[in-house]
Amino acid sequence: MYSRIKLGIMQPYFFPYIGFFQLLNAVDKYVVFDDVNFINKGWINRNYILSNGAKIPINLLLSKASQNKHINELTVIHDAHHQKKLLRSIEMNYGKAPYFNDAYPIIKSIISNEESALGLYLFDQLKTLCGYMQITTQLLLSSEIDKDVSLKGEDKILEICGILNADAYYNAIGGTALYSKERFAENGLELRFLKTDEDLEYKQFDGAFVPNLSIIDVMMFNSVEEIRLLLDRYTLI
Repeated sequence: MYSRIKLGIMQPYFFPYIGFFQLLNAVDKYVVFDDVNFINKGWINRNYILSNGAKIPINLLLSKASQNKHINELTVIHDAHHQKKLLRSIEMNYGKAPYFNDAYPIIKSIISNEESALGLYLFDQLKTLCGYMQITTQLLLSSEIDKDVSLKGEDKILEICGILNADAYYNAIGGTALYSKERFAENGLELRFLKTDEDLEYKQFDGAFVPNLSIIDVMMFNSVEEIRLLLDRYTLI
């Protein structure tokens, strides 16, 4: 029987939130956009974790980060003091979380990765996190796909879909203003947008739920089996 190929494409983030992994898990192939411009004050090298009932920032140090450079042109700074401080913050804030002993070694291995190229560092991170969460989607680097680099926006997405023989393209809900279902249909593609359930919550110690945190938070408070259930808490539009 013919099997449809669902494709997702997005730039990589530093320990992304649950919605990122919902999209990744919902498709058959996922292209990591490493040959697009870096975004200052975006999520490519920063995120949030829980601390005393509130969110605090975590970040990945980069050398000469600029929006004029592609993600795969940037370099990670492996500063031992910064890595130790970051790991200590995670340990202090989540040491009593129910799945700390399961999740912390995975997180430590990612933070301790000595890969210096930002695109590859984040690609390695995603592969490690997918392994932990039992996500089997095929991961591909955009920079390794032979494509017309002069194309922009929707045209670039459509070309990648064609190269990878996709039948459907899934995007995060924020892309509704960027892409046209009619244009995709003209190219033989179904376009769907993934919206995370607004009531997606889980127990975080004894306080009120703090949403939109890094996947680190999800891993600390949920077993792999529970994470698998959270990955399906979305609506396709």
